[in-house]
Amino acid sequence: MSNFKPSISKRVMPAQKISLDNAKPDKLFFFVANVVIYRERDGRCLILQRSGNEKVHPGKYCVPGGKLEWANLDINRPTRLNGDVIDFENAVEDLLQKEVSEEAGIEIDRELKYLNSVAFVRPDEIPVVLVKFAAKYKGGEVKPEAGAFINHVWANAEEVKNYECIDGVAEEVAATIKLFQSAEKI
Repeated sequence: MSNFKPSISKRVMPAQKISLDNAKPDKLFFFVANVVIYRERDGRCLILQRSGNEKVHPGKYCVPGGKLEWANLDINRPTRLNGDVIDFENAVEDLLQKEVSEEAGIEIDRELKYLNSVAFVRPDEIPVVLVKFAAKYKGGEVKPEAGAFINHVWANAEEVKNYECIDGVAEEVAATIKLFQSAEKI
């Protein structure tokens, strides 16, 4: 990539750093991705109970996920240069692999299935775009991240309704199970 030369007509160089200098304040969002993890052998999905100390949704059940941060985009190690644009391919897949490992201690397949998305404004007034995916469990023993989670459950579409989940989680578990079980029948 060090041999990159911009076209003479453009004379635009790729970014040298990540900066907000030219950003439009009304277009800044946190980007968050979550993943519902499906275990094929019994048709259940993993939910994690958040610690009572969490600022948002304390004690409620959720699925793994996290924010894409600048540190995830090493400006000196892009996956490709796309003209004068620096690309980071598979940023969401890499993020979810990392978050699932940290939050649950397990591995998931890299192939993600899109579920849905939601934009919302946090209580601290920060807008967020949350994109939700489904993935198959690959392996490992669930070990909830100390301090962040206090319990875990592998639940099916009916059982998940017995837990106090963040709004939408029960429906996403049901959708994930339907998605993967439909694919198994083909």
